[in-house]
Amino acid sequence: MVDAGSLGVIWGWVATSFFTVFISMSLAEICIGITSVDLSLAQFVAGIINIWRPGVEITIYMQYGVFVGILIFHGLINSLTVSLNGIMNQAAFWVNILGILFIVIVGLVFTRPLASGYVVFTQFYNGSGFSSNGYAFLLVILQAQYTLTGYDCAAYMSEETKNSQTGTPLAIVVAVLANAFTGLIFLIGVGFMVKNFMYQIVSEEAIQPQMVQVFHDGVGPGWTMVFLVFIILSTFFCGSSMILAGSRMAYAFARDGAMPFSKKLYSLNAQTKSPIIAVWFNIIVSGIIGILYIVNDTAFEAIVSINTIGAQTAYLIPIVLRITVSRTKFVPGPWNLGRFSIAIGYVSSFWLIFTCVLFICPTEAPVTASNMNYAIVPFGVIMGLSIGYYMIWGYKWFTGPVRIVNGEVVIEDDYSAQTMTC
Repeated sequence: MVDAGSLGVIWGWVATSFFTVFISMSLAEICIGITSVDLSLAQFVAGIINIWRPGVEITIYMQYGVFVGILIFHGLINSLTVSLNGIMNQAAFWVNILGILFIVIVGLVFTRPLASGYVVFTQFYNGSGFSSNGYAFLLVILQAQYTLTGYDCAAYMSEETKNSQTGTPLAIVVAVLANAFTGLIFLIGVGFMVKNFMYQIVSEEAIQPQMVQVFHDGVGPGWTMVFLVFIILSTFFCGSSMILAGSRMAYAFARDGAMPFSKKLYSLNAQTKSPIIAVWFNIIVSGIIGILYIVNDTAFEAIVSINTIGAQTAYLIPIVLRITVSRTKFVPGPWNLGRFSIAIGYVSSFWLIFTCVLFICPTEAPVTASNMNYAIVPFGVIMGLSIGYYMIWGYKWFTGPVRIVNGEVVIEDDYSAQTMTC
């Protein structure tokens, strides 16, 4: 709300959801067969401490310590068997749905006075520092688009999913639709709970994140603690699922020989049948990246931007290939878009390119060395190293994803041919 008020948050969410549904459908048709989340969780834990012990100063180092503890907990959970992770994901679904309904209903009942519908749906506040209100509105899309990423996680779990040719694409689309709807309900509900916009949202004296201050002023400290428990549980489950998906992605890349220490990362634990080394590889990398949060406040925004740009780019490449070089060669699976496939692919590509460009732009004016959006720097370095690695050495041996024969993954490289049961 700081950048564009209630109008920006709600209508920015609607616009982002609309285009993200198109992207999810394009990816679902092609699909045949973590750091920033846990940092946000650490901030909400700090919010609880601010309510419980108002006199306690929560330093950024304390928040990082909480963040590392959460990462380790996620690592332990994802080192268990896949079936237990499935049970936890089911629990996460109900916590999210029931939590949103509970917060919205209780919040609207006890908060007095409620904001008017006119304020909720039309109030615009340009807190970005830029003179252009239109640009300030576009900045809100960053948070909305970040929230509506990660729906491709189902694809990373397709090898462990029954009826994956139909189940995985459906999971991608349903995930976006469900999040778009429930997120809109939540944002509208919180919008009505804002009683003093300038103090609760804009003022630096407000409890951070600002949502905590809105709850505290609306329903009191007791109910606020209950609300935050739901939010923390939801965020915790989200972070755990991101580690789960990230470990499978690292495992898949390592299986193709495209990761450092690939022979270690693609190994499966004999008891759990899960890639435990890949899990803890993700935990360590996330912990290292999280150190940026200690550097300054802008670092967190850069983490969000990098995550979003990387995800958007990963979504863009297969969609562009689908509507260009593979336009006539692509063989649709059981779940497909039929004659609308190419049109939806173009809309998806446009939105992905637009948001990638937007997320490397400055987010605060006047632009200084401390608030500049540096996301393009690490993103460019990573892309440069990856492309350079392939052009100098990788192209000599990398021929694409490994082959699966009779339920076994056949790994072939310059050194040996090995097989591993998947």
